[in-house]
Parts: sequence; structure tokens; C-alpha cells
Amino acid sequence: MEDLREKYEVVIGLEVHAQLKTKSKIFAPDSTEFGNEQNSQISPITLGMPGVLPVLNKEVVNMGILTGLALNCEIPERCKFDRKQYFYPDLPKGYQISQYDEPICINGHIDVKGKRIGITRAHLEEDAGKLVHAGAAGIAGSAYSLVDLNRAGTPLLEIVSEPDMRSSEEAKNYMEELRNIVRYIGVCDGNLEEGSMRCDANISIMPKGSDKFGTRAEIKNVNSFRALQRAIEYEIDRQIDLVENGEEVIQETRLWDDASGETRSMRGKEDAHDYRYFPEPDLMPLEISREWVNEIKAKMPELPSQRRERYQGLGLSEYDAAVVVEIPALSYFFDDVLKLGANPKTAINFIMGEVAAYLKEEKLEIGDTKLTPVGLAELIGLIEKNVISNNIGKQIIIEMLKDGTKPSEIVEKKGLSQITDTGAIEELVKKVLENNPEQLAAYKNGKVQLFGFFVGQVMKETKGRANPKVVNDLLKKLLG
Repeated sequence: MEDLREKYEVVIGLEVHAQLKTKSKIFAPDSTEFGNEQNSQISPITLGMPGVLPVLNKEVVNMGILTGLALNCEIPERCKFDRKQYFYPDLPKGYQISQYDEPICINGHIDVKGKRIGITRAHLEEDAGKLVHAGAAGIAGSAYSLVDLNRAGTPLLEIVSEPDMRSSEEAKNYMEELRNIVRYIGVCDGNLEEGSMRCDANISIMPKGSDKFGTRAEIKNVNSFRALQRAIEYEIDRQIDLVENGEEVIQETRLWDDASGETRSMRGKEDAHDYRYFPEPDLMPLEISREWVNEIKAKMPELPSQRRERYQGLGLSEYDAAVVVEIPALSYFFDDVLKLGANPKTAINFIMGEVAAYLKEEKLEIGDTKLTPVGLAELIGLIEKNVISNNIGKQIIIEMLKDGTKPSEIVEKKGLSQITDTGAIEELVKKVLENNPEQLAAYKNGKVQLFGFFVGQVMKETKGRANPKVVNDLLKKLLG
């Protein structure tokens, strides 16, 4: 298949649905809180009862504008809502209020790892509810379905990219950056597992060198980065197989089955005319003044790309800057440590080293621990003042994560202060050399890598408290 792939170019566009973090729904006062009892967050408006009218939530519009600005989009002076005539079994009205020909955001882009990916549009709409399929499965599947309408009417921003991606890796990178952006500007929590961010992938292939796109297939509701890559890879191979065997790729909507690692046909792909859009009669077109846009623009938080650039300017590697920005809570924590005057490189080494390992092992977020920015800054200060060694610091920080004890208290209680007395350390170095005559002879016969052994023995004797620089200097002197 790899040889066949050389013949084709892959064309990928993504439609990402981001649930906006408003307290109430887009057209109703119902709560949007996740995880409550089924059908406990509904109202006559959500249920589409006769005589009710939608009222647009202004905060939804604010978040739409903010996201558009973060994606370098134009914000038109007018947008409107439309009815999308498509039967949703979990949307009681029988239609969805969305935006069609006049969306809130148009013509944007984001730069992802050196590649610019266009944003065609971003439009506001309401989410549907959720069907839960249950009962003993027969040939046709579950015996019955239950509906939970808590999610119905939750505000969504659908972000539609240009077909600018050419690999599953590029698609994953784009979606990760998009999630970073919506998290940092505070409009969506980006939780794929809870469904607050979902992705539809449009994939086609064409012969290399061609300027005519092939027939695309859409894969619906992919909810993890790994699944997105796997689904795209499978779909590329499926379409190549069809073309190589003289068959046609059908324009259709497909579902990704993560267990089997396959996509399967769901329905024929609808075009815009199949949805029979028409202007929503219960909502007036929305006029967006430039003053409104500028007011929101003035409140724009620092974007992920700006954070990475700032961190690299402080001396962090490109890798460390990228990794810490991936986790907003860690990035905010890091910034708080920097504000206290801590050395950026030392701070990031602790955060990406011992702290990240502890969080991964214990399955915790930084906010779940007892470690504070003040505590970490104090620990770094003790190291820089040679009160303790870096190795001792690595031991101390675990206790700080668990119980929040001040590092100075741990050092005093356990007697961990660094030994800096040159005379005392020299006596220990001589003792180590005397106690290891075979290694000493081997070193003098050219086995210079044993230098590290001697350093380790001295540190062992002092339980890590000896000043490493002093130890190294004295060993070089005594070993000749």
C-alpha cells in the first residue's frame, strides 16, 4: 500500500464542533452543566413547544467573535440564523437553528508547525441531544434507544477548514492547535472525551500532480486525536483500493468504528440544498458593530503561539515550550513561578520532569496537588544559593506535591543542607579513592569513564548533600 500511496495526494478538510462554555444554552435559559441527571436541563424552548420563541444568548456571540479573531477571521457587520431542515431524533423541534450563507466568521487561518491552514468559516448553531442505545443487541443492533436532551440547545461553534491538509499528521496537529486556542481564550474546554469538541473529517485522494480534487467521504464525530489519525489512514487506503480496482469513491457520510479500526457507510452525503435552509423567522439578523468587535479584541488573551514564542525567548527549547503550552494549567503555573523571579530553565526542568512524571503516575492535574508556585520558586532559590543540591531538590519536590510543606522546612527537618566545606569534602574524596583501589588503578590506566563512579560514591557517602561542583573539582585535582 505504501507504493500505491506514492501515486496519490491526500486532501483533508476538518469541520470541528466546539461547545461554547456559556452557563446557559444558545436560545434558552437552561443550564449547560455537564453530567447532570438525564433530561433535567430542559425547558419548553428546548423542547420546541408551540408558541415559544428563541432568545439569542449574547455571551454566545461574544465567544464567537473572540474565536473568530483568534483564528484571524473577518467578522462581518451582519450575520443571520437559518433553519436547517434535517431530522434529528434527539432535537425535539425537528430542525436545527444554525447559520448558512451569512456566518459570524469568515476567511481566517492558523499557522501550524510552519504550515498555514485556511479557515473557510465559523458559524454558530445549537447542539442536538444524545441517544443512548440499550437493551440486548440483535441483528439490527440495540433493542431500544433512550434520549437525553440535556445537551440539546447547547451552543456550538462549527469551525470549517479549507482542504489544506495533506496527511493525518497535519490534521492531528491542526486539531490540537485549534483545541489549544479555544482553551486559552476560554471559550471551550476542549474535552474530546465528554464530547465538548468533536470533529468531522472530509477526505479525498487525487493523482499526484492533479489540480482536481477527488470525491470526498466524510467521517463523522471523531472524538480523539488518535482516532482521527487512524480513521484518516484507513480511509486513505480504502479510497486507493477502490480507485486501483476501477471502482468509484462515493460521496457519503461514514462512521469510524474504533474497535474494528474501520470506517463504515452511514448515509449518502447531503449537500446544502438537501437541508432546505431558510432564514430563521423567529430571530432578526444580527448587526455586529466595529466597536463591539474592538471591545472584544482588546480583551484577547495571549494565544498559544505567542506563549511558545515567549517561552523560547526565555531560553526554553522548542520542545519544552510546545509541551508546557499543551497543558494550560501547567503553563499558567509556570507563569506564576516566573513572576516570583525563578530561573525559567530550572523551573521548566522541574515542571516537565519530576512534576509531570508525578502527575502522570497519580493521574492528577497540577491543581489537584499541594504544590504552589511560591513553593517551587522557593525550592529553586535554595538550589541557586547552594543551600541544597539539584538532586536533593528532586527528592524534596515529591513531598511538596503530596503535602505542600515548605522546602526550607523539609531541609531543616531532615538535615539536607548542602555540604560546601571544601576540607570536609576533600577528606571524603580521599576516603573513596582509598576504598576503591581497583577502580583507581583502572582509571590511571586509561579507563577515564570511572570518574563518574567516584563522583557517585562521594555523593552516596554524603547522601547527595555534597556540592557536585566541589566534588568534581577535587576529584580532578586528586586524580591528576
